Amino acid sequence: MGLSVWQLLIIALVVLVLFGRGRISEMMGDFGKGISSFKKGMSEEEAKSSKPAGQIEGQAKEARSDAEQKADPQQAPRPDTPDQRR
Repeated sequence: MGLSVWQLLIIALVVLVLFGRGRISEMMGDFGKGISSFKKGMSEEEAKSSKPAGQIEGQAKEARSDAEQKADPQQAPRPDTPDQRR
């Protein structure tokens, strides 16, 4: 029980009569501006969020290499007291 083509045309005609051609075109222009503003905001946000991810990866690599250098078993400190040997 969907809308037929004739019913859609009648609804479009009523909307056109109520709002007028100028008001409908103004609303569609505002709608288009809103969508373009939304897309621009999304692309700016993606650009902002991609930069820190690269910085975090670089910091993680540095931390991993530092940890590997510090974890060398030959340089591990030996306990001096009997309590620390347990």
